[in-house]
Formats: sequence, C-alpha cells, structure tokens
Amino acid sequence: MVKTSVKFSDRLYEGSKEIWEQSHRHPFLAELKAGTLDPDRFKYYLMQDYVYLIDYAKMFAYGSIKAGDLEMMGKFSELCNSTLNVEMGLHRQYAEKFGVTREQLESTEPAPTTVAYTKYLLDVAAQGTLAEVTAAVLPCMWSYREIGVLFAQDPAALEHPLYGEWIRMYSSAEFSELTDWCIGVMDQLAEGLNEFELAKLERHFLIASKLEYMFWDMAYRLEEWPV
Repeated sequence: MVKTSVKFSDRLYEGSKEIWEQSHRHPFLAELKAGTLDPDRFKYYLMQDYVYLIDYAKMFAYGSIKAGDLEMMGKFSELCNSTLNVEMGLHRQYAEKFGVTREQLESTEPAPTTVAYTKYLLDVAAQGTLAEVTAAVLPCMWSYREIGVLFAQDPAALEHPLYGEWIRMYSSAEFSELTDWCIGVMDQLAEGLNEFELAKLERHFLIASKLEYMFWDMAYRLEEWPV
C-alpha cells in the first residue's frame, strides 16, 4: 500500500506539466490569448467541442453509476446535468455569435481527433473504475482552468469581444470550484492504491492530456477526414 505525504494530484500535475505547457504555446491558444486567432478556427473548435461535450457528459453519468455512495453519485449526476443543460446551453449561445446555429452544432461530424479522444474516454469509463473515470476526465477540466486563469491575467484578453467570454467562463470561481472538487475526488480515490493501480490512473491522465493538445492542434489545422 502506498502512503506518502505528497498528494496523487501533485504527481499527476508534475507528470503532465510539459504537455500542458506545450498546449499553452500552441498557436491556437497563443493567438486566442493575443486576440488574433482566425474566427473560422474558433468556430471549428466550438463545433467540435460541442460534439465532445456530449460524450463528456456521459463520462459523468458513468461516474454516477460507479460511485460507491449517494453523495458521490449525486455530485456526478449534478455534473452530468450541468454539462448537458448549462455548459452546452452557454455553448449554443456563444456559437450564435459566430453564426453557428443549434442545428449546425448538433449535425457536426466528429473529426478524427474528436473521435479518438471521446472513444478513449468512453472505453475507460466502460471498463474502468470510478478512479479511472476521474483520471480520464480531469485533464480537460483542470487544464482549461489553468488556461482560463492564466489568460485572465491579461486585461486585453479578458475583454476581447470574441474570446473574452470564453476566458471568463474558464477562469470563473464556479468553474474553479468544480475543478477543485474533481481534484479532491481524484486524491480521495487514489488513497491506499498500490503502485500498479496508481500508474494505470497516471497513464489515463497523461493520454487524456496529450489528446487535449491534439484537440487544439486539430482545431488550428481545421482537421478533416482524408476521404
């Protein structure tokens, strides 16, 4: 049994730090922060992210199913509901600013990277434990909080007419609280696990972090299916 004073989430953060820093330097995010990102690239991102959120909500549903107590079950159910009925609603409103209708969002064909990411998540959820579900969903929430907080330090980025709202969403106190809760759950579920089990969780976290990078890259390239 592993017992250390270092939280498992600290280990995950340190292990993924380089990947996240590469994401921050990616042209998509660098240009978004500078306010120079081509709106067509952001529109593509919004449409693909909408498709992603549908399966992301399913991850929270899996978490509710696999939860060991009513409190945890209720919280994961709340996150599923919030994703479906709050975050996706805000997404639809925001997409309208870019001329994207709800019908267009819901008819979006997932790009290859979106398929790879969501199917990886759902495979982990179907076959894994609650700890594995949490390890796989956490990089999205945690890295977005980090990006939002970092970008919000720049007043010009925060007030940008197109991208400021996105930055404010992910730097908000409400989003930070959800992220902290999920990090706390990760630490709670990792407590007492052996090194083999911890390494499996870390692998899920790192793969999901790499897929986050690939998602930004996909959006910048306006990725399409080759045939």
